[in-house]
Amino acid sequence: MADTALQGLIERIGADHVVRRLGIEAAHEKQVFGQGTLLFNVENWKLAPRIVTTTLKLVGLHGRARRNADRVEVRRNLVTSARLPAAFDGFTILHLSDLHADISQGAMRHLADIVGTIACDICVLTGDYRGKTFGPFETSLALMKDLCARIKLPLYGILGNHDSIRMTPGLEAMGIRMLFNEQEPITRDGATIHLAGIDDAHFYRTDDIAKAAAAIPREAFSILLAHTPESYREAAAAGFDLMLSGHTHGGQLCLPGGIAIKLEARLPRRMGKGAWRFGELAGYTSTGAGTSLAPVRLNCPAEITLHTLRRLT
Repeated sequence: MADTALQGLIERIGADHVVRRLGIEAAHEKQVFGQGTLLFNVENWKLAPRIVTTTLKLVGLHGRARRNADRVEVRRNLVTSARLPAAFDGFTILHLSDLHADISQGAMRHLADIVGTIACDICVLTGDYRGKTFGPFETSLALMKDLCARIKLPLYGILGNHDSIRMTPGLEAMGIRMLFNEQEPITRDGATIHLAGIDDAHFYRTDDIAKAAAAIPREAFSILLAHTPESYREAAAAGFDLMLSGHTHGGQLCLPGGIAIKLEARLPRRMGKGAWRFGELAGYTSTGAGTSLAPVRLNCPAEITLHTLRRLT
């Protein structure tokens, strides 16, 4: 059974969800084969970080890849919709994803210098705050606390496949409204849009888009936070207008031209990073601010993203 630190979350989202996720964490968080949407989870393979680092050193690219990992770009994305209320024309969303704070401390220091200089309306975080998929998370939370203190905005977040549900009380103590298959209305000048978030659909499979969308009027403009973009079909079917995700890191180690060698997700490659569309659904997959396995990047810059909503007339 869940401990008392999670009692508030249990009262909000129900014991079934919390106990189910804790059970999966206990039994499968280190699993390499057969858990989640992939047959082989390279992130849980103990040798993977060493192989990545050694290979880069052998080909003479480790120094460059290591320096790249500490740099974070601010990218801008325009989202247009005739369904957007006029009051939200020009509304801006700062999007942070895949911080992996404990193994990406160079990037976290860079982020701390720039997040407070960005003018926007809200900030959303689409998961993966811890480096590994298991083990301690105190260092990640401490680094997250310092970062969030510098973001003077309403904060909304979801968990990723690297995060334990036990991190939730600490994240919410930082002022982050964590969403577990829930939605939150955002009002401006008498108009409302809806921000929803689902639990991880990649490794834990504890997502429920239908539940997240249930309280959202079909005619309302709505945004879905989903750690992985793999749920794009369900998001479109539920009537969401915009889906913000991460998880893929854009490949992290890419060939020249930004061609990903491998994407840890089952989805069309065009959805692996940046802006995309699927029917009426607009999407954006962040390459993330941090790194997985090892703090290295090639031909795939780290990013935080400023999304601007514009009403089509």
